Order: sequence, then structure tokens, then C-alpha cells
Amino acid sequence: MKNISDLYSKFLESSGICTDTRKLKKNSIYFALKGENFDGNEYADQALERGALLAVVDDKNQKDDSKVIVEDVLLTLQELANFHRKQIDIPILAITGSNGKTTTKKLVLEVLSKEFKVKATEGNLNNHIGVPLTLLSFTAELDFGIVEMGANHQKEIESLCNIAEPNYGYITNFGKAHLEGFGGIEGVIKGKSELYDYLIENDGLIFFNRDDEIQVEKAIQHKNYSIGEKSLSDCQVVLMETQPFVTVEYSNLIIETKLVGSYNFKNVSASIGIGRYFGVDKENIKQAIENFVPEEMRSQIIEKNGKHILLDAYNANPTSMKAVLESFKQMKGDHKTVILGDMFEIGEDSVKEHFHILDTCQYLGFENILVCGERFHKVSSEFENVIGFKTTSDLQKYIEEDISRISSPILVKGSRGMKLESIMDVL
Repeated sequence: MKNISDLYSKFLESSGICTDTRKLKKNSIYFALKGENFDGNEYADQALERGALLAVVDDKNQKDDSKVIVEDVLLTLQELANFHRKQIDIPILAITGSNGKTTTKKLVLEVLSKEFKVKATEGNLNNHIGVPLTLLSFTAELDFGIVEMGANHQKEIESLCNIAEPNYGYITNFGKAHLEGFGGIEGVIKGKSELYDYLIENDGLIFFNRDDEIQVEKAIQHKNYSIGEKSLSDCQVVLMETQPFVTVEYSNLIIETKLVGSYNFKNVSASIGIGRYFGVDKENIKQAIENFVPEEMRSQIIEKNGKHILLDAYNANPTSMKAVLESFKQMKGDHKTVILGDMFEIGEDSVKEHFHILDTCQYLGFENILVCGERFHKVSSEFENVIGFKTTSDLQKYIEEDISRISSPILVKGSRGMKLESIMDVL
């Protein structure tokens, strides 16, 4: 196979792309990606036996008519995705940010889908592998493609933009996430802003939060559409209520969401603004947002055994943790329980950031605080009303011994690696 266009011809004949032989569909093209603990080249024969049309490998010793040998399988996947993106030539909206990008993506998808044929990133396929797979799932029949972009170091968003070539972009916020990889908050701002840099260089349109001074500075001189509470915004959305769900007003229309916490206000605002920019009827916007129900442990309100639980255990960083605690403080209930798990990928300031979170708990007046993980455990002894556990299972045993210790409402928040959802069985 001489070049990427030849491989693309085979892609058009196939049933799609596969990177895992356990999920392989007949007539798909298998890409033998490598990871820290596996080499996809070793499964190429298995993929072909299971019905793959082709196997793309970078092991020069694997010579077979049904195998395409390339220099780098990942790079080839990315090149194929970019080639496909150029062929289908549909408008693409990229969404990134430290917090809220998945919720924003889903809300925007719901809003635009009211009047357009739209497809978006599924699950967490938002990295150097996920973005190409997302693009290759798009077709020319779509009116829009929405691509979520995640990153934990600089130049990653730039690379994803060069693959996806977005026409529009939105950054949810700049927060204390992946500080270790970005090298601090300034590194986060620089890294996430690579999306706006790409749009500026390629005459794309920037959607931005008019209430965020950093975003204003980066976007205001370029082709843009602003969203925010300020009257200067192209789309003005006002926060009305957060008890317990976010209610907003837009253009004399009240929209009552099923999302908790003031931090979700910006996510809702973005979906309204982007929807209005593309001409979606405001009644359709209202219906789409009001019907949206959060899932996957993202700001879920769960009622269980007479207890009200705010489960937000998909991920955590200092910015999102502080925002959730402040919103939880506003929820009704006199005897709240706060259950927190460690925040990962913070770097050298990890201990300090975990201390600050517990300090915030004190400032907000929470009295019943349980924490787990090596980092929180290390600083928990410095606070009188905090009980620390080294592991999630230790915390679970403590709750099992006497459930009466846990008063409602309950906040459960931590990084994905802490698996805090496991304590739901005993709450």
C-alpha cells in the first residue's frame, strides 16, 4: 500500500476501525497500537482470524498480504483521521478545558441535535487516540461534528487541532487540573489556549466566556461570539437558582435544569449560546437542556435508603473540588456529610492543595468530614473534625460498622482512581 489515500480506500470498504481484538467487528481495520503493557502487533493474526479486513502493523517481521506495514501505527491512525476529516469537510466544534468539558459537550449535542444531524465524541475518547477514532466515526451526512479534547501537557491540544482541524472552539475554563504535566496554572492556561491559537491562525470562530477575564483577553480581538452574565455578552444568560438544581434565564425564558451546583451554570450557558449562534429555536434549547439528565458519576443526585447523595466521583482537581464544596454548602440540610478522595496529577504542590481543600471545608463550616487516600490522610490529622483513611476500602469498612455516622445530604467527590462509587453499596 503506497500511501494514506490507498489505506483510505480500504477504510471506505471496511466496517470501521478497531484497536482492541476483543471488540472487533467483521470487516473492520485493526490498528496494532502499543501501550505501556502491551504491543498490538502481537494480536494482528488474531484480528485477521476474527474477520478483520486488514491489520495495520509496525512490526517489520510481519509480512502478510492482509497486513499493512507502516513506520508508526499511531501516526498512521492520526494521518488517516485527518485525511478523512478533509474528505467529509463538515463543520467541527472542539471543546476543551480543565473542568466541565464532557458535560458541556453533551449539553451542546442535545441542543444542536434538536435541529441538526450531529455526532460527538463518545465516552472519554478525547486524547491522541480517541480524537482520531472520533473523527473516523463521522460521516459527510452530518451537519456538525463535536470533538472533545483532553490534555495533560502542553502542545497536546495543538496536536489534536492539527488532526481535527476545528472551525469553532470553546474552552470551559482554566483550572488546577493536570498541574504536574502542565507545570502549574500558567502552563494550563497556555496549553488549553492552544485551541484558540489554532482558530486564530485558521480564521475559525472562538466561543468564549465573557465573564472570564483571561478568556476575554485571549479572544476579544479575534473572530468570536461571547456568552456570559455580563450585558456586553453576545448571548446573555443569567443564573437564577441553584437549590438544588441550576435554573437560568435567557431571553425572558426560564430554563430549569437537572444539574446541581453553580459550577454547572457555565456549562449550561455555553450550550445556550452555541445553540443560539447556530440558530436553534430558543424553545428547543429549553426543552433539550431541561430533558438532560447527568450520569456517569458527574454531579448525580441519588436518593438511597432515605439519604440524598451528590455523587461526583468521575474526576477531581483543586478547582472542581472547591466548586463542588461551595455548591454543596448551599444545598438544604443542617447535618451534611462530606466524603472526599484524593486528587491525582497535581505534582509537587499535592500536599498543599489537599490541605487547602480541608481548610476550605473548615471555612464553609462542614462538621462531618471523611477523607481517604494517601494525600488526604497525610493532612487529615491537622483538622479536628476530619477522619482520614488510607484507602477507599478502609473508609467503606468504617461506614459499614455504623451507618448512623453518615448524616444526609452526602457529598461524594474524588479522582477516578479512588473508585469512590464503591462506597455507594454501604451508604
